[in-house]
Amino acid sequence: MNKQIGIPGSAVTVLAAIGFIASWSSGFVIAAVAVVDVSATTLLLWRFAPLALVLLVITAASGAARSVTGAELRQQAVIGLFAQLGYIVFVYAAIGAGITTGTTALIDAVQPLVVATLVGPLLGLRVRGAQWAGLGVGALGVVLVVRSQIGGAAAHPLAYVLPVLAMVCLIAGTFVERRSRVKMPVLVTLTVHVTVTSLALVVIAAVTGTLVPPATLTFWLATVISAIVPTLAAYGLYWWLLRRVGITVLNALLFLVAPATALAGAALLGEPLTLLTLAGFALCGTGVAVVLVAEARATKADAGPATLPLKGEPIIRSAPV
Repeated sequence: MNKQIGIPGSAVTVLAAIGFIASWSSGFVIAAVAVVDVSATTLLLWRFAPLALVLLVITAASGAARSVTGAELRQQAVIGLFAQLGYIVFVYAAIGAGITTGTTALIDAVQPLVVATLVGPLLGLRVRGAQWAGLGVGALGVVLVVRSQIGGAAAHPLAYVLPVLAMVCLIAGTFVERRSRVKMPVLVTLTVHVTVTSLALVVIAAVTGTLVPPATLTFWLATVISAIVPTLAAYGLYWWLLRRVGITVLNALLFLVAPATALAGAALLGEPLTLLTLAGFALCGTGVAVVLVAEARATKADAGPATLPLKGEPIIRSAPV
């Protein structure tokens, strides 16, 4: 009998999950570090524009978009404007306004609660009492985290609307995606999202006079790292893990991005991390767990396609920062 030699599949999955959490959370830290001496628009433009050209060439050469219709491309463009452009602009604006990276990541991480509970009925999903309870616990956790940091942070209290708007953009993109039920190749999806984001950033940078990048090594290093790690690596691991472990486990991993980001922010940026902050993270984790467990049980109990996501279909698609 032949015995397979190599790394076990479970170990590969664990390593991929760790890499996913690290690469996703890196985007928040990069946003805090890289825009100290340069406009966020400039960094984002030169992060996405060269990547868009590379992806367009690869997509054209591979023929991945050959069977995709114009209507499908337009629909993905709308999703990209919400889930990629809107999300990332508001995240960078929030961090630039002085909101800590961990708090910004936390508000991003409670998307599954909001989608499953508040947006679920619009998507034909049944909402259960446990999901409402999870939403309430998660919301309380967010309040605790924000309250623990609002006094010592440089951000104005109204600035906390910015990460909420980032989450709203992601939810809007998810709503459009779920209503369409069109499944495009991952390469085409990523290419469309990055391209429309680049085009929009060109317009924004031209209007604000932030088109020209600085000729410094640190800027280009930050640009390359942000294009490779939180964009390509995080997005690629997202889709690989989605097929490997399913959306329930993946949403749990998305929540782990928030405390990982908070720890990195405390260690690298000196951001506050109090006992009240940790208690808030614990409450949010409990809320997410309640919602995901209820969702997993519903998936097994219900058989109607009108009340359940399609097999392997994500309830939320987040874009890496």
